[in-house]
Amino acid sequence: MSRKTTVVAIALLALGLTGCGSDRDALTIYSGRTQNLIGPLLERFNKETGIAIDVKYGDSAELALLLDEEGDRTPADVFLSQSPGATGFLAGKGHLGQLEAGVLDKVDARFRNGDGRWVGISGRQRVLVYNSELVTEAELPDSVLGLIGDRFAGKVAIAPANGSFQDFVTAMRQLEGEEATQTWLKAMVANKPRTYANNNAIVEAVSRGEVEMGLVNHYYNYRFQQESPGTPSRNHTFADGDVGALVIPATASVLGGTDKTEEATRFLHFLLTEESQRYFSGLERTVELIRSSGLSGA
Repeated sequence: MSRKTTVVAIALLALGLTGCGSDRDALTIYSGRTQNLIGPLLERFNKETGIAIDVKYGDSAELALLLDEEGDRTPADVFLSQSPGATGFLAGKGHLGQLEAGVLDKVDARFRNGDGRWVGISGRQRVLVYNSELVTEAELPDSVLGLIGDRFAGKVAIAPANGSFQDFVTAMRQLEGEEATQTWLKAMVANKPRTYANNNAIVEAVSRGEVEMGLVNHYYNYRFQQESPGTPSRNHTFADGDVGALVIPATASVLGGTDKTEEATRFLHFLLTEESQRYFSGLERTVELIRSSGLSGA
Protein backbone atom coordinates (compact mmCIF):
# COMPACT_ATOMS: atom_id res chain seq x y z
CA MET A 1 0.00 0.00 0.00
CA SER A 2 1.44 3.42 -0.97
CA ARG A 3 1.87 6.22 1.55
CA LYS A 4 -0.90 8.20 -0.19
CA THR A 5 -3.30 5.24 -0.02
CA THR A 6 -2.46 4.70 3.65
CA VAL A 7 -3.14 8.33 4.50
CA VAL A 8 -6.50 8.27 2.68
CA ALA A 9 -7.51 5.03 4.42
CA ILE A 10 -6.61 6.42 7.85
CA ALA A 11 -8.55 9.62 7.14
CA LEU A 12 -11.64 7.69 6.07
CA LEU A 13 -11.56 5.44 9.11
CA ALA A 14 -11.11 8.41 11.41
CA LEU A 15 -14.28 9.91 9.95
CA GLY A 16 -16.22 6.69 10.19
CA LEU A 17 -16.44 6.55 6.38
CA THR A 18 -15.20 3.68 4.28
CA GLY A 19 -15.92 1.69 1.16
CA CYS A 20 -18.54 -1.05 1.21
CA GLY A 21 -17.64 -4.56 2.19
CA SER A 22 -16.85 -4.22 5.90
CA ASP A 23 -18.68 -6.23 8.56
CA ARG A 24 -19.02 -3.34 10.99
CA ASP A 25 -22.35 -1.83 12.01
CA ALA A 26 -22.71 1.13 9.63
CA LEU A 27 -25.27 2.88 7.46
CA THR A 28 -24.51 1.67 3.93
CA ILE A 29 -25.10 4.11 1.10
CA TYR A 30 -24.96 3.37 -2.61
CA SER A 31 -24.30 6.75 -4.22
CA GLY A 32 -24.69 7.82 -7.84
CA ARG A 33 -23.68 11.28 -6.68
CA THR A 34 -19.91 11.64 -6.85
CA GLN A 35 -17.57 11.70 -3.89
CA ASN A 36 -16.58 15.27 -4.81
CA LEU A 37 -20.14 16.40 -4.25
CA ILE A 38 -21.63 14.19 -1.55
CA GLY A 39 -18.50 13.22 0.40
CA PRO A 40 -18.28 16.38 2.53
CA LEU A 41 -21.95 16.01 3.51
CA LEU A 42 -21.39 12.41 4.58
CA GLU A 43 -18.46 13.51 6.70
CA ARG A 44 -20.54 16.21 8.36
CA PHE A 45 -23.42 13.80 9.02
CA ASN A 46 -21.00 11.36 10.62
CA LYS A 47 -19.49 14.04 12.83
CA GLU A 48 -22.86 15.42 13.92
CA THR A 49 -24.55 12.07 14.63
CA GLY A 50 -21.77 9.59 15.30
CA ILE A 51 -23.38 7.22 12.78
CA ALA A 52 -20.73 5.29 10.85
CA ILE A 53 -21.09 5.22 7.07
CA ASP A 54 -20.04 2.75 4.39
CA VAL A 55 -20.39 4.14 0.87
CA LYS A 56 -20.19 2.67 -2.62
CA TYR A 57 -19.85 5.24 -5.42
CA GLY A 58 -20.76 4.52 -9.02
CA ASP A 59 -22.96 5.33 -11.98
CA SER A 60 -26.60 5.66 -10.89
CA ALA A 61 -27.97 3.25 -13.49
CA GLU A 62 -25.28 0.66 -12.81
CA LEU A 63 -25.88 0.86 -9.06
CA ALA A 64 -29.62 0.43 -9.62
CA LEU A 65 -28.97 -2.71 -11.65
CA LEU A 66 -26.65 -3.97 -8.91
CA LEU A 67 -29.31 -3.36 -6.26
CA ASP A 68 -31.85 -5.24 -8.36
CA GLU A 69 -29.42 -8.15 -8.73
CA GLU A 70 -28.61 -8.18 -5.01
CA GLY A 71 -32.27 -8.00 -4.04
CA ASP A 72 -32.86 -8.84 -0.38
CA ARG A 73 -29.16 -9.68 0.00
CA THR A 74 -28.02 -6.11 -0.59
CA PRO A 75 -26.03 -4.44 2.19
CA ALA A 76 -27.39 -1.05 1.07
CA ASP A 77 -29.67 0.98 3.32
CA VAL A 78 -29.86 4.20 1.25
CA PHE A 79 -29.69 4.89 -2.49
CA LEU A 80 -28.64 8.32 -3.77
CA SER A 81 -29.20 8.75 -7.49
CA GLN A 82 -28.16 11.38 -10.01
CA SER A 83 -31.01 10.22 -12.23
CA PRO A 84 -34.67 9.82 -11.23
CA GLY A 85 -34.94 7.14 -13.89
CA ALA A 86 -32.67 4.77 -11.95
CA THR A 87 -34.70 5.36 -8.80
CA GLY A 88 -37.97 4.83 -10.67
CA PHE A 89 -36.64 1.50 -11.92
CA LEU A 90 -36.02 0.35 -8.34
CA ALA A 91 -39.40 1.65 -7.16
CA GLY A 92 -41.10 -0.27 -9.94
CA LYS A 93 -39.27 -3.41 -8.88
CA GLY A 94 -40.48 -3.02 -5.30
CA HIS A 95 -37.01 -2.50 -3.80
CA LEU A 96 -37.66 0.84 -2.09
CA GLY A 97 -39.26 1.35 1.31
CA GLN A 98 -41.99 3.77 2.32
CA LEU A 99 -40.64 7.11 3.56
CA GLU A 100 -42.19 8.73 6.60
CA ALA A 101 -44.44 11.76 6.22
CA GLY A 102 -41.92 13.98 8.00
CA VAL A 103 -39.46 13.45 5.11
CA LEU A 104 -42.02 13.64 2.31
CA ASP A 105 -43.58 16.84 3.62
CA LYS A 106 -40.26 18.67 3.31
CA VAL A 107 -40.33 18.32 -0.48
CA ASP A 108 -42.73 19.85 -2.99
CA ALA A 109 -45.12 17.22 -4.35
CA ARG A 110 -43.64 17.72 -7.84
CA PHE A 111 -40.29 16.42 -6.65
CA ARG A 112 -41.25 13.34 -4.67
CA ASN A 113 -42.67 9.96 -5.57
CA GLY A 114 -46.45 9.73 -5.43
CA ASP A 115 -46.20 6.48 -3.48
CA GLY A 116 -43.68 7.95 -1.04
CA ARG A 117 -40.70 5.88 -2.17
CA TRP A 118 -38.21 8.68 -2.88
CA VAL A 119 -37.65 12.43 -2.56
CA GLY A 120 -35.64 14.92 -4.58
CA ILE A 121 -32.65 16.40 -2.76
CA SER A 122 -31.39 18.78 -5.45
CA GLY A 123 -32.36 19.62 -9.01
CA ARG A 124 -31.29 21.05 -12.34
CA GLN A 125 -33.54 22.64 -14.94
CA ARG A 126 -33.44 21.98 -18.65
CA VAL A 127 -32.99 25.11 -20.77
CA LEU A 128 -31.99 26.16 -24.27
CA VAL A 129 -28.63 27.95 -24.24
CA TYR A 130 -28.23 30.27 -27.23
CA ASN A 131 -25.67 32.68 -28.70
CA SER A 132 -27.15 36.18 -28.37
CA GLU A 133 -24.95 37.46 -31.23
CA LEU A 134 -26.45 34.96 -33.65
CA VAL A 135 -30.09 34.78 -32.54
CA THR A 136 -32.44 36.88 -30.42
CA GLU A 137 -34.52 35.37 -27.65
CA ALA A 138 -37.67 36.56 -29.42
CA GLU A 139 -36.86 34.11 -32.23
CA LEU A 140 -36.84 31.12 -29.86
CA PRO A 141 -39.93 28.96 -29.30
CA ASP A 142 -41.90 28.82 -26.07
CA SER A 143 -41.81 25.02 -26.21
CA VAL A 144 -39.01 22.56 -26.83
CA LEU A 145 -41.44 20.82 -29.18
CA GLY A 146 -41.06 23.84 -31.48
CA LEU A 147 -37.35 23.24 -32.10
CA ILE A 148 -38.06 21.54 -35.43
CA GLY A 149 -38.64 22.69 -38.99
CA ASP A 150 -36.43 24.50 -41.46
CA ARG A 151 -35.77 27.45 -39.14
CA PHE A 152 -33.78 25.26 -36.77
CA ALA A 153 -32.17 22.84 -39.23
CA GLY A 154 -28.54 22.26 -38.28
CA LYS A 155 -28.68 24.93 -35.58
CA VAL A 156 -29.53 22.96 -32.44
CA ALA A 157 -27.01 21.02 -30.36
CA ILE A 158 -27.89 17.98 -28.26
CA ALA A 159 -25.99 15.40 -26.18
CA PRO A 160 -27.87 12.14 -26.89
CA ALA A 161 -25.70 9.96 -24.65
CA ASN A 162 -25.91 12.33 -21.68
CA GLY A 163 -27.98 11.16 -18.71
CA SER A 164 -29.86 14.44 -18.37
CA PHE A 165 -30.92 14.37 -22.03
CA GLN A 166 -32.13 10.80 -21.59
CA ASP A 167 -34.07 11.78 -18.44
CA PHE A 168 -35.65 14.60 -20.46
CA VAL A 169 -36.73 12.21 -23.23
CA THR A 170 -38.11 9.79 -20.63
CA ALA A 171 -40.16 12.63 -19.13
CA MET A 172 -41.41 13.58 -22.59
CA ARG A 173 -42.60 9.99 -23.14
CA GLN A 174 -44.56 10.17 -19.89
CA LEU A 175 -45.98 13.66 -20.38
CA GLU A 176 -46.49 13.83 -24.14
CA GLY A 177 -46.86 10.15 -24.97
CA GLU A 178 -44.77 7.66 -26.94
CA GLU A 179 -46.08 8.71 -30.35
CA ALA A 180 -45.50 12.44 -29.85
CA THR A 181 -42.02 11.80 -28.47
CA GLN A 182 -41.08 9.56 -31.39
CA THR A 183 -42.40 12.16 -33.83
CA TRP A 184 -40.31 14.89 -32.18
CA LEU A 185 -37.16 12.77 -32.11
CA LYS A 186 -37.52 11.85 -35.79
CA ALA A 187 -38.05 15.52 -36.69
CA MET A 188 -34.94 16.45 -34.71
CA VAL A 189 -32.90 13.78 -36.51
CA ALA A 190 -34.23 15.01 -39.88
CA ASN A 191 -33.01 18.49 -38.95
CA LYS A 192 -29.46 17.14 -38.53
CA PRO A 193 -28.69 18.48 -35.02
CA ARG A 194 -25.11 19.03 -33.89
CA THR A 195 -24.23 16.31 -31.38
CA TYR A 196 -21.78 16.66 -28.49
CA ALA A 197 -20.59 14.47 -25.64
CA ASN A 198 -22.10 16.49 -22.80
CA ASN A 199 -23.71 19.74 -21.65
CA ASN A 200 -20.37 21.43 -21.06
CA ALA A 201 -19.26 20.87 -24.65
CA ILE A 202 -22.55 22.30 -25.93
CA VAL A 203 -22.22 25.51 -23.93
CA GLU A 204 -18.64 25.92 -25.13
CA ALA A 205 -19.71 25.45 -28.76
CA VAL A 206 -22.58 27.93 -28.41
CA SER A 207 -20.34 30.47 -26.69
CA ARG A 208 -17.81 30.46 -29.52
CA GLY A 209 -20.50 30.56 -32.21
CA GLU A 210 -19.97 27.05 -33.54
CA VAL A 211 -23.69 26.39 -33.17
CA GLU A 212 -26.57 28.79 -32.46
CA MET A 213 -28.22 26.96 -29.56
CA GLY A 214 -28.34 23.73 -27.57
CA LEU A 215 -30.33 21.81 -24.97
CA VAL A 216 -28.52 21.70 -21.60
CA ASN A 217 -28.94 21.99 -17.83
CA HIS A 218 -29.26 25.54 -16.55
CA TYR A 219 -26.13 25.86 -14.40
CA TYR A 220 -23.51 25.17 -17.07
CA ASN A 221 -23.92 28.56 -18.66
CA TYR A 222 -23.83 30.29 -15.26
CA ARG A 223 -20.25 29.08 -14.87
CA PHE A 224 -19.32 30.38 -18.30
CA GLN A 225 -20.80 33.76 -17.46
CA GLN A 226 -18.90 33.88 -14.17
CA GLU A 227 -15.60 32.99 -15.84
CA SER A 228 -16.12 35.27 -18.84
CA PRO A 229 -18.75 37.99 -18.32
CA GLY A 230 -18.50 38.89 -22.00
CA THR A 231 -19.68 35.53 -23.27
CA PRO A 232 -22.63 35.83 -25.66
CA SER A 233 -24.26 32.62 -24.39
CA ARG A 234 -27.59 33.06 -22.63
CA ASN A 235 -30.17 30.71 -21.11
CA HIS A 236 -33.66 30.61 -22.62
CA THR A 237 -36.23 28.99 -20.34
CA PHE A 238 -39.23 27.43 -22.02
CA ALA A 239 -42.75 28.24 -20.82
CA ASP A 240 -43.94 27.01 -17.44
CA GLY A 241 -45.26 23.49 -17.69
CA ASP A 242 -43.37 22.73 -20.89
CA VAL A 243 -41.35 19.52 -20.84
CA GLY A 244 -38.40 21.55 -22.09
CA ALA A 245 -38.36 23.39 -18.74
CA LEU A 246 -38.23 20.11 -16.86
CA VAL A 247 -36.57 20.18 -13.43
CA ILE A 248 -34.67 16.90 -13.02
CA PRO A 249 -34.22 15.91 -9.37
CA ALA A 250 -31.37 13.96 -7.86
CA THR A 251 -33.07 11.57 -5.45
CA ALA A 252 -32.71 9.84 -2.11
CA SER A 253 -34.50 6.67 -1.07
CA VAL A 254 -34.37 3.97 1.58
CA LEU A 255 -34.08 0.31 0.62
CA GLY A 256 -37.11 -1.74 1.63
CA GLY A 257 -35.13 -4.48 3.35
CA THR A 258 -32.98 -2.29 5.57
CA ASP A 259 -32.78 -2.88 9.30
CA LYS A 260 -31.53 0.68 9.76
CA THR A 261 -34.70 2.59 8.91
CA GLU A 262 -34.20 5.02 11.79
CA GLU A 263 -30.63 5.92 10.78
CA ALA A 264 -31.54 6.09 7.09
CA THR A 265 -34.50 8.36 7.80
CA ARG A 266 -32.31 10.59 9.94
CA PHE A 267 -29.89 10.85 7.02
CA LEU A 268 -32.65 11.91 4.61
CA HIS A 269 -33.82 14.55 7.08
CA PHE A 270 -30.21 15.78 7.19
CA LEU A 271 -30.02 16.06 3.38
CA LEU A 272 -33.14 18.24 3.40
CA THR A 273 -31.97 20.71 6.05
CA GLU A 274 -31.48 24.33 5.01
CA GLU A 275 -27.72 24.02 5.49
CA SER A 276 -27.45 20.95 3.27
CA GLN A 277 -29.63 22.55 0.62
CA ARG A 278 -27.41 25.64 0.55
CA TYR A 279 -24.45 23.33 0.12
CA PHE A 280 -26.08 21.59 -2.86
CA SER A 281 -27.03 24.85 -4.58
CA GLY A 282 -23.47 26.18 -4.40
CA LEU A 283 -21.52 22.97 -4.98
CA GLU A 284 -23.39 21.80 -8.09
CA ARG A 285 -21.67 24.55 -10.05
CA THR A 286 -18.29 24.09 -8.36
CA VAL A 287 -18.21 20.38 -9.14
CA GLU A 288 -18.96 21.05 -12.80
CA LEU A 289 -16.10 23.57 -12.89
CA ILE A 290 -13.68 20.98 -11.45
CA ARG A 291 -14.91 18.29 -13.83
CA SER A 292 -14.56 20.51 -16.88
CA SER A 293 -10.98 21.33 -15.90
CA GLY A 294 -10.05 17.66 -16.19
CA LEU A 295 -8.90 17.43 -12.56
CA SER A 296 -11.45 14.78 -11.62
CA GLY A 297 -14.43 12.80 -12.82
CA ALA A 298 -17.95 13.65 -11.65
